[in-house]
Amino acid sequence: MEAPAVVVLPVAYNTSAAVPDWLNKGDNAWQMVSAALVGMQAMPGLTILYAGLVKKKWALNSAFMALYAFAAVMPCWVLWAYKMSFGNRLIPFLGKPGLAVSQDYLIPQAFLPSTHYVDGKLETPALQPLYPMATMVFFQFAFAAVTVILLAGSVLARMSIRAWMVFVPLWITFCYSIGAFSVWGGGFLFQWGVMDYSGGYVVHLASGTAGFTAAYWVGPRLREDREEFPPNNLLLALAGAGILWMGWTGFNGGDPFAANVDSSLAVLNTHICAATSLLVWTCWDVLFFKKPSVIGAINGMITGLVCITPGAGLVQGWAAIVMGIASGTVPWYTMMVLSRKLPLLQKVDDTLGVLHTHAVAGTLGGALTGLFAHRDLSSLFLAVPNSNGAFYGRKGGVQFLKQLAGAAFIIGWNVVVTSIILVVIRVVTPLRMSEEELRIGDDAAHGEEAYSLAGQGQRERFSHNGRIQLVESQIP
Repeated sequence: MEAPAVVVLPVAYNTSAAVPDWLNKGDNAWQMVSAALVGMQAMPGLTILYAGLVKKKWALNSAFMALYAFAAVMPCWVLWAYKMSFGNRLIPFLGKPGLAVSQDYLIPQAFLPSTHYVDGKLETPALQPLYPMATMVFFQFAFAAVTVILLAGSVLARMSIRAWMVFVPLWITFCYSIGAFSVWGGGFLFQWGVMDYSGGYVVHLASGTAGFTAAYWVGPRLREDREEFPPNNLLLALAGAGILWMGWTGFNGGDPFAANVDSSLAVLNTHICAATSLLVWTCWDVLFFKKPSVIGAINGMITGLVCITPGAGLVQGWAAIVMGIASGTVPWYTMMVLSRKLPLLQKVDDTLGVLHTHAVAGTLGGALTGLFAHRDLSSLFLAVPNSNGAFYGRKGGVQFLKQLAGAAFIIGWNVVVTSIILVVIRVVTPLRMSEEELRIGDDAAHGEEAYSLAGQGQRERFSHNGRIQLVESQIP
């Protein structure tokens, strides 16, 4: 007897609720992928980059600072900081704190309310992407988390982990959210037309400035660490740098808030500038030091990525090449030459040179965007539809000055408020480890070490008299 035919019935679900008319599945998918790529820049990208670049005794502590920050930002973000950054305006540079955890808020179409007002008047909606608010909240969380982890690069190898645990939520609340709302969320710099396509100011200038400020207050590493600080695993660092580079595809490609032609241009320009900058930095190293430096190549890659970020979807491909040449030259000069001449740069111990790779490169990128942003490309990016660079239009010079003024605000705010945060924390707990802990490193901070290289089942431990002892591992 012939078996009856199997009838496959479609899965039943509420189409109108799960796939509303306003939802664009392509935009939503790309935005979620972009958010994941940005998140991967931090976890594992920056985590293993930091672990590889520092001295062996600091590998675990450096990686943990990144891991902790990535986790600590999330509850702050959904409980109050997201709406401070992208909600209704409270004052010209800050949104009203509020929860972003209910289905009534997260399921409806994404909407950035303060971007819809120009000079106090309600205008045609500028930023209302075709996906739910949950996607927007997650995407913007990844940026906030990456920013504070970048900042950590300035204070590695001496900041107390307890102080860092307090610092992260305070900095996200009182520094990052102000920059994000002012430039992106509809604050006064947004209304003024300052161009920051994907975070040259909000992320990189802020992290570089705040990191350098934090390095001043925390104080320098041990003298022996400053004088000799060999990376413990450059291959691991290269892997982290590669994840960071590829993750930038989502970092810049996701900021049009749609899978559109501007997103494609932003991705291509990102990689053009990064590759050019890496090559230029390497050429300078060969010219002056006779050898190509791997760490130098990583720095050149990062400065190129940072420099293009403010204008990734606003400039043409030839401008991305010019920006890559500039980002491989100017930060190289400030790091390799000026840092050996200026007393302040010599005094402040910026462990990984975040001031140069992020603050200098971010400011440079913002200024060059004020020159090269094309009017037709700006019209594709709804956040700055009426802006153009100095090379395009009679009022382009004004835009260049706006870019410098926007950078000045981000710098000033982060220097002052980061200082206040650290002074307050210092009252509660020391900002840096003790001299004994600094000599020991990971084992003193965590009771663990990154590598057990002393012998099978053993690890190194520094005794109080400074001699190395071998102790049995507690892990079978």
